[in-house]
Amino acid sequence: MPLSDIIRKYAIQNRLQYGEAKEKAVMGKVLSEIPEAKKDIEKLMKDIEKIVSEINKIEIEELQGYELEKRKAEKMVGLKLKEKSEGVVMRFAPNPNGPATLGSARGIVVNSELAKKYGGKFILRFDDTDPKTKKPLLKAYEWYLQDCEWLGAKPDEIYYASDRIPIYYGYAEKLIKLEKAYVCFCSQGDFKKLRDRQKECLHRKQSKKENLRFWRNMLNGEYRDEECVLRIKTDIKHRDPALRDWVAFRIVREKHPRIGKKFIVWPMLDFESAIEDHLLGITHIIRGKDLMDSEHRQRFIYNYLGWEYPATMHWGRISVEEFGRFSTSKLRELIEKGKYKDWDDPRLPTLLALRRRGISPDAIRNLMINLGINETDISISLENLFSENRKSMDSKADRYFFVGDPVELLVKKAPEKIVRIPLHPSFPERGQRELKPKVGQSGNMRLFIATDDAERLKSGQKIRLMNLFNIEISKIGKVIEATYLEEKRLDMHKIHWVQDHLDAEIIMPERTARGFCEPSCKNLDVNDIIQFERFGFVRLDQKNKGLIFYFGHR
Repeated sequence: MPLSDIIRKYAIQNRLQYGEAKEKAVMGKVLSEIPEAKKDIEKLMKDIEKIVSEINKIEIEELQGYELEKRKAEKMVGLKLKEKSEGVVMRFAPNPNGPATLGSARGIVVNSELAKKYGGKFILRFDDTDPKTKKPLLKAYEWYLQDCEWLGAKPDEIYYASDRIPIYYGYAEKLIKLEKAYVCFCSQGDFKKLRDRQKECLHRKQSKKENLRFWRNMLNGEYRDEECVLRIKTDIKHRDPALRDWVAFRIVREKHPRIGKKFIVWPMLDFESAIEDHLLGITHIIRGKDLMDSEHRQRFIYNYLGWEYPATMHWGRISVEEFGRFSTSKLRELIEKGKYKDWDDPRLPTLLALRRRGISPDAIRNLMINLGINETDISISLENLFSENRKSMDSKADRYFFVGDPVELLVKKAPEKIVRIPLHPSFPERGQRELKPKVGQSGNMRLFIATDDAERLKSGQKIRLMNLFNIEISKIGKVIEATYLEEKRLDMHKIHWVQDHLDAEIIMPERTARGFCEPSCKNLDVNDIIQFERFGFVRLDQKNKGLIFYFGHR
């Protein structure tokens, strides 16, 4: 990297951190990275002075965007395709039986980023052809579209497999005519016994004409559910039993949330996905290593139809330490049982819940890009995500006071004063919030502090009320009494406070915190993300009689 770029990098970092870049601070960083630059210290100092001056004239918001793009570019270096990279078409193909989770975000972000990196196309395809076992959730379709856009991964094309059933029927009939598929009337148990012994079932030898008749009877509703299936003819002696004459279609008389009872014969995922990946021109597939059998099954179809199979990569499963290995089906079951309120319950790893908590899309994108593509199972903690979110939000979130479970504090001999506090200590240009603590008729100032702080106080202890003045605790009781101190020391233990206030609730994963927030919060809009000092990042969810926030993290 050229020396000028290194200087610029540290100048931007210094400005973002402190509001103004300082030449000496930048000099120290540059020399720690390139000690040999000392050889021409005068020229180095002139270059630093020039670049620091330029950086200090640029709007902070522009620098934040530059820094994010630079970080993303650095992370993308390790995210690459192993095989051909021209005309890349990537896809993310969820079953919308629930909303996107952190695991889904990995598929959305990585496929989208690779499509962008190689100047290709990103497709979102809903693999929604299971109307019974993993029944689609109608709202989930729209949630996925919103989440893709929110993550900066707006798809170039969108497809719904449930709209394309006749296409799959056509390919099924073609395979029957090629004598590569047959209608099997064996029960599941009977076929398994034969399969495990590497024996053919009697239906495997049916003629093409018979199979076409049975297939059309299936489509015409002449058979009961589970009475028969269409199987792809493979190698009945294959060493992997899962690949022996696998099921491609089954009869399911279940209402589909999108298209009702229009169809009763449904393709299995391996068949539908195989056909779609070819028709949509998918060049690269990233799938879980636990789904390797899908590729092996699908290759039979590709070979029979003379198609070239896409390049494939595999990755291990993600587990979140706070949840273990979760599945959408399991989460849905727990919601229906009442363990969780809904899909955006703050205890869940869904993108709906994380968005409601104020987690930024940049944090999720950066985390997923950092994970890369490898076959190792990965265990992450939500703290990994929160760490990324702090980097993203710390410079953006304005600061305010909140006191939980308020306790009254009575300060004797306190002077009235107007307190002006920057909305963000590093960016004074954003403006200030103004607090005007008043003295009552008794001559005392009545404030409120958080129970957590009150419980740590001792009689005779000297503390500082943040941005206000110092006090000495004189009495601990239901109401805490203190005396104003004229000394100006700032190195005391600090606690925050409010006087005039708004009622506030903060919905957290483990509890709901109730208390008071400073009146400046009335100017916030729903969806604003702020930081309550010494408490954490929160997102404003509702403005009614009081304010309701969702907790992000500390």
